[in-house]
Amino acid sequence: MTIAAMMLVNNAGGFPEVYSPLKHAFWHGWTFTDTVFPFFLWICGVAMTLSFAKRVEAGADRSRLLLHSLRRGAMIFGLGLLLNGFPYYNLATIRIPGVLQRIGLCYAIGALIFLYTSPRVQAWITAACLMVYWALMSWVPVPGCGAGSLERECNLEQYIDGMFLSGHMYSATKTWDPEGIVSTIPAVATILFGILTGYLLRSALPALEKLGWMFFTGNLLLFVGLFWDKALPINKNIWTSSYTVFMAGMALVVFACCFWLADYKGWKKWGRPFEIYGSNAIAVYVMAGLIARLIGMAGLRKPISEALLSFAAPAHASLLYGMMHVTLLYLIAWALYKKGWFLKI
Repeated sequence: MTIAAMMLVNNAGGFPEVYSPLKHAFWHGWTFTDTVFPFFLWICGVAMTLSFAKRVEAGADRSRLLLHSLRRGAMIFGLGLLLNGFPYYNLATIRIPGVLQRIGLCYAIGALIFLYTSPRVQAWITAACLMVYWALMSWVPVPGCGAGSLERECNLEQYIDGMFLSGHMYSATKTWDPEGIVSTIPAVATILFGILTGYLLRSALPALEKLGWMFFTGNLLLFVGLFWDKALPINKNIWTSSYTVFMAGMALVVFACCFWLADYKGWKKWGRPFEIYGSNAIAVYVMAGLIARLIGMAGLRKPISEALLSFAAPAHASLLYGMMHVTLLYLIAWALYKKGWFLKI
């Protein structure tokens, strides 16, 4: 479901009007689009527990699992660079951070924490990530801004990105990056929230009790995130601690709804298209980026947009353009699924 949503919100088509849920919040606040990335990291954490715990219990060597995870994280990071540079690869201006880069880093760090700490310690590390980031953003003075500034062009995240990533940041912002250096700390907490949920799923509790705990904990996290927003605004661009907690709660509630439908009620057919999408998640994401870039290079975006605008209002045309991408990429994912071809990193 997250991958399908990602394909939709990443391909608005540059229309003069776009439905607001399909755009990121300009700064503070959140939209539907702002739920997608943390949902992906969160469900990666859930999958990590389900996968690694079985291997550890079967006697797999933890150091070898860690080495595999570090290699996997590095490859995902490399795919992000490959996508950012396509097709010219100008190393003087290539964007170094990115969505895949953050996924790779958080996956590698999450694997290290999972393999060598207990669930209790993991919960403490999650809390520490959130509190340390809050303290850094609130108390570390920034030249020209002072301490505690969370303005778009005047905050610690922007300052650190400018020191180490100058010329290699997101082209739409240039002076800071939404997947920047310091905000990786709370992003690690996002994957840890998923890891902790994985323990609940693997527990011996009856399905109804698991469901109850998921709904209770999810709503508790939503409340904490909204309460924290008063002191530290919910903000995806700098991945604030309040945003991390709020989105973890949101992901847990949505997952609980899916769990209720598929695992408790046994209604599973509705999820088959999403299962197909998710079976090649990284491959679909990379292909989506390449296809979007190739459409632009071939000069096809303008005629497609004009064709859609000939019978639909701009916001409707933007939605249709995004749905075309969702459909095209689903057909590619379906073909890979039918062939049994899965990208294993």
